[in-house]
Amino acid sequence: MRKLYRRSQDLKAHRCRILAFFNSSRRRYIAEEIEKYGKGNISAQTFTFHDLALATKNFDSECLLGEGGFGKVYKGHIDSKNIDVAVKQLDRNGFQGNREFLVEVLLLSLLHHPNLVTLEGYCSDGDQRILVYEFMSNGSLEDHLLELSPEKRPLDWITRMKIAEGAARGLEYLHETANPSVIYRDFKASNILLDENFNPKLSDFGLAKLGPTGEKTHVSTRVMGTYGYCAPEYASTGQLTTKSDVYSFGVVFLEIITGRRVIDSSRPSEEQNLVVWATPLFRDKKKFHLMVDPLLGGDYPMKALYQALAIAAMCLQEEASTRPLMSDVVTALEFLSGNKTDLEAEGGEEEATEDDHTFKSPPALQSFTSRLERAESNDTNAVRERD
Repeated sequence: MRKLYRRSQDLKAHRCRILAFFNSSRRRYIAEEIEKYGKGNISAQTFTFHDLALATKNFDSECLLGEGGFGKVYKGHIDSKNIDVAVKQLDRNGFQGNREFLVEVLLLSLLHHPNLVTLEGYCSDGDQRILVYEFMSNGSLEDHLLELSPEKRPLDWITRMKIAEGAARGLEYLHETANPSVIYRDFKASNILLDENFNPKLSDFGLAKLGPTGEKTHVSTRVMGTYGYCAPEYASTGQLTTKSDVYSFGVVFLEIITGRRVIDSSRPSEEQNLVVWATPLFRDKKKFHLMVDPLLGGDYPMKALYQALAIAAMCLQEEASTRPLMSDVVTALEFLSGNKTDLEAEGGEEEATEDDHTFKSPPALQSFTSRLERAESNDTNAVRERD
């Protein structure tokens, strides 16, 4: 009996040593990868699991902010820094989860921009994979646009345009300043976080990929992301470029304008896919008012609506090469997120005419609107020829 007991204890001890070795190996793997790719430039703090348990009151459900594909997000407070944080706990095991965890730690430690969320630190104790971000007090764009609770006021037109501009700046930085470029690959309303002043910041970089280098035109990868937001060429071939992000931006910008989800099975069948529903409406200015979020109550400049829809339409082009650069989108949105009275002074609430709708607009915005006009004109001519 004593021999059996001793053998049982020996097996338990052996199992504990194996688990300890496995966990230390995984932790060492994380540390080595961060050191190898970070090249000593990782500024994010390393937290212990105990640190974060204290910060979140032992991951109390009352601190839970939300839950997604990555895991659960809790609000916490780091006493040593006297700051509130968002603590995201990865709920996946294995190296697939490790890869996404590593990508996020490395990218957010090496890339810094006002429209990218700040990574305060991370934890890789044992099986734990936890990311610690700055706390964004207004939650996500989705909370204020697509899941509006009764006590929240709808976003006004200018705030919507400012959020779109800030999010576009984040993508512009990833595409045109970062070297090599970074393809975000998961641009959607729930990944755009808002601070106390509704300034947007991109979050959740687990699916991001480095862009093509040298003579390569694209990155070939397994199709990932959220249904409805993926560019058609990426969804069908797995070939990823920065123009794939531009398409996703167009989808979100259309959600911002319309207040509709990209996929909504509660609507009539012809309206369930936002892009499919909007595409024929893009070609008829007389129907533009049908695309505006009714929660705006008609409080928006008609000229600005025309120009905003022109931007969305160009970003949603089927052919990737015809989509604009994000720098052109930013330039156009700078104009649209300006003072509303200035926009009204240019054309008021009256419908924009062929001559005045690009008055004082920047060249990038004039390009969007003129291309939309050409598409509308071509459609009209095609109808006349059939008649």
